Amino acid sequence: MRLPITPANMLLRELRGQLRQHHAGGRLLVAVDALPSTPTAAFADAFAAICAEDGSDVFRASADGFLIPRERRRTTEREPAWFDEETFRRVLVDPFRNAAHTSATTGFQLQAWDEQRDQPAEARWVTAGDDAVLVVDGPFLTTPAMRGIWHFSVWLEISDRVLALRPGRSLEAPHTRVELSYLRDEPVQHASALVDVTDPQHPVQVYRDSC
Repeated sequence: MRLPITPANMLLRELRGQLRQHHAGGRLLVAVDALPSTPTAAFADAFAAICAEDGSDVFRASADGFLIPRERRRTTEREPAWFDEETFRRVLVDPFRNAAHTSATTGFQLQAWDEQRDQPAEARWVTAGDDAVLVVDGPFLTTPAMRGIWHFSVWLEISDRVLALRPGRSLEAPHTRVELSYLRDEPVQHASALVDVTDPQHPVQVYRDSC
């Protein structure tokens, strides 16, 4: 089903075209990445819906579904720990990606952690056809260690003016130091597309020549 023509959907279709320009078919993994202060879920949901317009199987997952227990989380710059990358790869990324290279139908799990209950989520395994798209959202998805996972990645940003208005925003906050540390890994420079979502109803693609 084709979604209504809106400024946001028009941009999302342009991004879908960029994805399909390089990957016409097969199992595709897409990251919607940003700093923790920038929401990603709504954009990822909308992009998944647009990708499904052409009849593709499209699946959604979030970094929030692969957290480690709260008592073990650390957000200091020197030793950040919050995301269970090993489980993320083992139950989602590897089976989703590897099924494209085998004749077997391999199941994958879209969530391994229940953040609200702070405990493992009930295991629910799903399968997909040969041509499927998996859209994952969350911060820190394109670290150097994870960069090779993705066929396409979108970096979302909000203008500094809007970020400065958010309650509790402080340049001295630990999470800000972690963000700055992540930016030194150049996730913006390695993104397939940059999008300003200051106005969620009118997102704008930002081109590197204008950065």
